[in-house]
Amino acid sequence: MKVIRNYLYSVSYQLLVMLVPLVTTPYVNRVIGAYGVGMSTYTNTTIQYFILGGSLGVAIYGNRQIAYVRDDAKQLTKTFLEIQIVKIVGIAISTAVFFLYLIGFARYKEYMLLQCINLLAAAFDIAWLFQGLENFKITVIRNMIVKIVSTVLIFAFVKTSSDTGTYIVILAMSVLLGNLTLWPHLKGTLVKINISELKPWTHIMPSLALLLPQIALQIYQVLNRTILGIFVSTNASGFYFDADTIIKVALSLITSIGTVMLPHAANEFAKGNEEKIRNFMYLSSDVTSALALTFSFGIAAISFKLAPVFFGKEFLPVGGAMFIEAPVIYLAGISGVLGTQYLLPTNQLKKYTTSVVVGAVASIVFNFILIPIWGLNGAMIATVISEIAVLVYQLAVLKMENQLMLGKLFSGFLKYFLAGLIMFVIVFTIDRLTKNGSLELLIEISIGVIVYLAMIVILRTNIYYEARKFLNGRIKGS
Repeated sequence: MKVIRNYLYSVSYQLLVMLVPLVTTPYVNRVIGAYGVGMSTYTNTTIQYFILGGSLGVAIYGNRQIAYVRDDAKQLTKTFLEIQIVKIVGIAISTAVFFLYLIGFARYKEYMLLQCINLLAAAFDIAWLFQGLENFKITVIRNMIVKIVSTVLIFAFVKTSSDTGTYIVILAMSVLLGNLTLWPHLKGTLVKINISELKPWTHIMPSLALLLPQIALQIYQVLNRTILGIFVSTNASGFYFDADTIIKVALSLITSIGTVMLPHAANEFAKGNEEKIRNFMYLSSDVTSALALTFSFGIAAISFKLAPVFFGKEFLPVGGAMFIEAPVIYLAGISGVLGTQYLLPTNQLKKYTTSVVVGAVASIVFNFILIPIWGLNGAMIATVISEIAVLVYQLAVLKMENQLMLGKLFSGFLKYFLAGLIMFVIVFTIDRLTKNGSLELLIEISIGVIVYLAMIVILRTNIYYEARKFLNGRIKGS
């Protein structure tokens, strides 16, 4: 029940993250214009590199380490303080490097200086502590309040094209204040300890080890757009970004499972319950398959209509790009189960890092091969291949070491695939026979949901029985 509750909290926030841009983006684009939006995006992207380097992989590492020791109040306090000291020092060093960059190399110094607020915000971000404690309610409510307040402030104070700086400050300050609101919750969580007992530097190397896969991910996720801009056009790079954004929004609802399960699995690993972790993983894989195949087939079915309706007629190429990239939702979802929910909690960092590097290398190689030939579609194919490479490596290494049973891991795949395929055929046929319009798109989505749910019941899938057990338990409990 706790895991389900945490997942619902996480999904609720992801839905809000999806909805807020739908409200603010048209307004902000109209008010501060393409230059202002581009300036905000460019400078924020730049500052994120300094935040990534300064945070030293603490978001994942700290989450996991807290989950290991959360049943011991003294060890919990010691671990939190040690990791937080490392993070603050890392951010301080990164800030110094940022100012050297600002003085010597940076363009748009005024806006870059405003973005520096985000570095300060990162230093006070302790969400990883509460995620490790599996207290997602606090972080989700905090994030929701931040999103809502920042949205209200944007409409209140961003009025003209000269308000780009105001827009940047609102976004950055909302993050900083949101992070500060978590600190009062430390009371009752931490206990008094002797400062001399702290050994923060022991966390530097293992934390840095978790930073490496994050850097690899950052490189190959940005590289696609860069190569497209060089070999094709900046428009193609923009089309890739739009298609990838839709795919990543759907994927975020799937990866929320991993965010919730990581501390839970890490705590079970600390107790020596490895069999329990594997059973959690099999169940999580089944739920992920049910959701991810729905989104993969669903987005593919409506992609050619979704692009012009949502982005505009000039963005028609985005439809084909989404169609090609749709399998990534399933591939990345399952690799997330193996990586975030199993390899990381069970301290198999080398295997996890290698899988990400394999994906990065595959992405680089196939982008240089396919983009000059097929342009935007080549970049999308390269993205799919890189995700296949990650998943195949993880499955191979875990299978060779007899750490998992592929039969159990994919026990429900065929039924979910069949349900998704039938939904796709029906919805895609309707999509091609009807005109492009918001009403038609909503009808297609509704039909797709009904067909998929009906197939889940008809095929008697694993998730169907799990849902029945859950509902029967709720009825008896009431």
